[in-house]
Amino acid sequence: MTAALPSRWHTAALAAAASLLLLGGCSALTPPDSSGGSHRSNVSVDTPQLREMKAETLLPNCVPGEGGAVDGGMPAITLPCLGGGTSVDVSTLRGPMVINLWAAWCGPCKRELPIYQDFHELHGDEVAVLGIDFNDAQPGAALELVRESKVSYPQLADVNSDLSLADPLPNLPALPGILFVDADGVVVDASGTPRVVFEEIDSVQELEDLVKEHLGIDLKAGT
Repeated sequence: MTAALPSRWHTAALAAAASLLLLGGCSALTPPDSSGGSHRSNVSVDTPQLREMKAETLLPNCVPGEGGAVDGGMPAITLPCLGGGTSVDVSTLRGPMVINLWAAWCGPCKRELPIYQDFHELHGDEVAVLGIDFNDAQPGAALELVRESKVSYPQLADVNSDLSLADPLPNLPALPGILFVDADGVVVDASGTPRVVFEEIDSVQELEDLVKEHLGIDLKAGT
């Protein structure tokens, strides 16, 4: 039993390393079915092997919100918990919350994960953090990355990029990305523009500044 664990992690690590060598930076994405096609990935993010891998991480179970869909809120799309667990209808989520869109093949995403973890440890009681492994066919490599980064905030998976172009969200064309959800569950600002940012976060301070800009919460001042 114990001998299988190093082999499993070694295989996932090799897959992740190969992908990161090939795709070292942000990558443009194409929304699924944008041309009317019907192809969808059959990759599962919940298998016995993935559950074993998740058990070796610090990830908590995914927890649905307590609300319903709201105008200007996240779309009514149910996403599975990465590595097994409770699926979540993201329209039920309430903030303040930052949602990090990332993938195992995205080099900047790999660099960001420890920063989001630091933010979660510093400010998680005031602004929740949620990860979404987005447009990613490598759930094993994704779990390897969160294990290496000691990530302890929940992770959903959107293998088929279902969030992209799901009203009120725009096309989500590249990674990494950030969605900002306010206390009412709204993901658009007063003008109706989605609170979505596509950039690599280089520091906790940068993320704090974005939270102040998009959610009006000054974490440095404790307000």
